[in-house]
Amino acid sequence: MKTSRDLDRREFLRRSLLLGGGLALAAGGVPGCAPAGTPVPPTATPAPPAQTGGPVSLPEFGLEVPAEAVDPLNIEKGITVDGVFFEGGYGSDYIRYAAKIFEALHPETKVSVVGIQRVGDQLRPRFIAGNPPDVIDNSGAGALDTVALVNEGQLADLGPLMEAPALDTPGKMFKETLFPGSQDTGVYDGKQYALNIAYTVVGIWYSKTLFEKKGWEYPKTWDEMLAFCEKVKAEGEMWPWTYQGKYPGYMVWGVWYPLIYKIGGMDPLIKLDNLEPECFQQPEVKQATELVYELAAKGYIMPGSEGLTHTEAQAEWLNGKAVFIPCGSWLENEMKTITPEGFNMVVKPIPAVQGGKGSFEAVMAAAGEVYFVPSKAKHPRAGMEFLRILLSKASARYFAENVSSMMPVIGGTEGAKLSPGMQSAVEVAEAAGNEVFAFPFFGGVSQVSTEADNRMGELLTLRIKPAEFISALQKVTDEALANPDIKVIRRH
Repeated sequence: MKTSRDLDRREFLRRSLLLGGGLALAAGGVPGCAPAGTPVPPTATPAPPAQTGGPVSLPEFGLEVPAEAVDPLNIEKGITVDGVFFEGGYGSDYIRYAAKIFEALHPETKVSVVGIQRVGDQLRPRFIAGNPPDVIDNSGAGALDTVALVNEGQLADLGPLMEAPALDTPGKMFKETLFPGSQDTGVYDGKQYALNIAYTVVGIWYSKTLFEKKGWEYPKTWDEMLAFCEKVKAEGEMWPWTYQGKYPGYMVWGVWYPLIYKIGGMDPLIKLDNLEPECFQQPEVKQATELVYELAAKGYIMPGSEGLTHTEAQAEWLNGKAVFIPCGSWLENEMKTITPEGFNMVVKPIPAVQGGKGSFEAVMAAAGEVYFVPSKAKHPRAGMEFLRILLSKASARYFAENVSSMMPVIGGTEGAKLSPGMQSAVEVAEAAGNEVFAFPFFGGVSQVSTEADNRMGELLTLRIKPAEFISALQKVTDEALANPDIKVIRRH
């Protein structure tokens, strides 16, 4: 039975994704969603503003802003918006581009763009002192705990933003211009406290040019994948696989978790995500673990991969040392400065498994890169206005062309010149239809996620076998479930 949300997603894909948009699903790079009933202290929200003035033309950005969309949040004038943003694989140029639109639309106002790493370490003192920035990109390693901030009343309710007129989609509210379901992980106790501004497709990457030169076809089943790997290994020119060795989590969510779906569909993933008792003892989990182990046991992974950082492994792949690497659709932008001319990287889903419930087209895809506005910010309405502009079609088009990634904005890449990787990600998302699943959540219990990453590293270097991998994860799960101090969040 198809739900109305399924039908919404299908209709959205048909109309928008083929124009360069994307599919949306509740999940993010930093997943976490408070269950219904989570206590959330009230936060102040801006009063509905009065509309004044006429439309504004910004031809340098290809924008014609209708009168009702010029300043619907009634932002403070003559201020500098304090923006602090995680600067990772997406860079910061797209943020500065949105800031330019902001300043052109509101010439009396400036936007400060500061890019940082380890957001939590740097911004926690500002929250404690009561002077947080006006808008924050809370992503990357060491990010702030969004759930904790919500429960402490530290984040502003973005309701006024969601109901505001969209910047460049006349007749639509801001919320109506975003991919269906793309903002679900920012909803806590029925209120929108955070926004996901990027849409990621996860899969296996390879050089389209190489495949055309060799006359190769991408394997559509796991048996075909193993046969392909054997052929590549026998030729002796390159290795079939590499991975981001020092961060084996790439193989957890990039290969192992998708294989579980390909074998058993959503049911085993739901049990893992809810961290149900004996969830790691499921036969689908065991089979997926054995399939991943087989890549290493048969010598299909480039020796030394385990000692490489993510960018080092990706550089080796770009240099032709290996055919495949797992990653999200940020890969193209992250490596653009050293990508060889004519490499033409593209992405495909994990192959299907013989007798499995998941199709070849099924893919992991999710909205992420979390932005929010602190409730104690000096200019919260201006922070919301920045988000309204950032998630506009004009901004999304820039993001697609210059970052080679999607924003969850309907029609956001219409008319954009898409790179090979970006185009392939759009095609993968469109082909998946309703068979889309999110990043692993494991009940929001970090101990389980960490154990999965660590043990995957051991599995891929043959230091442990599949049964030991399963046993270790089940053990840490049992300990978490027995610990009254650990809160397991069940998002399904």
